[in-house]
Amino acid sequence: MSLSTLSVAQLNEYVRRVLASDPMLRKICVVGEISNLKRHASGHWYFSLKDEEAAINCAMFRQAAAGLRFRPDNGMRVRLFGSVSLYTKTGSYQFYVDSMEQDGLGALYLRFEALKQKLLQEGLFDASLKKPIPTHVQGIGIVTSKTGAVVHDIARVAWRRAPSVELYLCPASVQGASAADEIVAALRLLDAYDPADVIIVGRGGGSMEDLWPFNEEKVARAIAACKKPVISAVGHETDFTIADFVADLRAPTPSAAAELAVQRQDLLLQQLAGYRIHLDTTLEKRFSELHLRLSEAKQRLGAASPDEKTQQQMSRIQQLKMRMQSAVDGQLEKKAFALAGMLPRLHNGCEKNLSVMENRLSQTMLRMRTAGPIETVRRGYAVVLKDGAVVKDAAMLSSGDKLNLFMNNGTVAATVDHVEKGS
Repeated sequence: MSLSTLSVAQLNEYVRRVLASDPMLRKICVVGEISNLKRHASGHWYFSLKDEEAAINCAMFRQAAAGLRFRPDNGMRVRLFGSVSLYTKTGSYQFYVDSMEQDGLGALYLRFEALKQKLLQEGLFDASLKKPIPTHVQGIGIVTSKTGAVVHDIARVAWRRAPSVELYLCPASVQGASAADEIVAALRLLDAYDPADVIIVGRGGGSMEDLWPFNEEKVARAIAACKKPVISAVGHETDFTIADFVADLRAPTPSAAAELAVQRQDLLLQQLAGYRIHLDTTLEKRFSELHLRLSEAKQRLGAASPDEKTQQQMSRIQQLKMRMQSAVDGQLEKKAFALAGMLPRLHNGCEKNLSVMENRLSQTMLRMRTAGPIETVRRGYAVVLKDGAVVKDAAMLSSGDKLNLFMNNGTVAATVDHVEKGS
């Protein structure tokens, strides 16, 4: 028996034809759960369809994918209509999908939604609980696999933006049965490590099963319990996990997480320079305003100064004094001229008036002497005094009163023996 010798291409093409000619493998319906869904830029979709025991690679080309009325996602249970064939270039056996129908949700997706609703009702997703990312981060804690590309992507972006930033890697498995516990331990360790200002937790893309540790309740609660802000960077831009909802900030990729955590140092320096220019301008303007106000205040203070007021009043008094002196001198000069003209008449009038007044004074003095008590006493009368007061009426006296009699050339002391009242 002779053996046939075939090339790889001939073998793959033969198998393809065998599969294509089998009526059992054409126009069939397969039920399973979508996994590892990838939407290519060309519009073609590539994914796996699995159940509890096996999986098969699937391809759905752009024209068939465009006709769907729903959006397939990982974990979704679907019914696929198509044919089995072989991709000869790689020798891979796969199912070519002509159409797709929803057949309920997969088990993982149901678990995802149940936990999401539970944590949502507890308030773990509330925006009010989100901690702000520090403006100037000096240290970044990283929770991811030490062998993957994630840590290198974060380091490349972070050090490009700020060469002085420190990175602290706490490695953890990001896939498999022990991944959730390792992620929780790493989060707690970095949250207690003072040099780390913010924590990035994440991994690269993958299927829903690959990303499942980030959908575990223990990981979600560990992120929520962190005192430091946590940035989630799990999978690709279209992938969402429970960790994304609980974290303080979600980044579509690990590289984007580094950009969100670290400000560009050159832009920060430019911003600081702008602040300095603005501050200098503001201070210069403020100093000018204050200098002007100070000058005005000095002027007002000088005008209100007691010394200035006193000087002004003294100057005014001096002016008034000079004016008054000038007015007085003028009046005196006028009076002097008038008096000089009146002196002869005043002299004659004064001599005449003086003679008349002397005559009147002599007559008045004569009348006063004649009518006065002294002349009366000289004529033989006496002035009666009681206790220094003149007695004008006999009714003022009583027997025994002591009297002084003022008489010409002397005073006589007497005592009243008897008073006889009457006219």
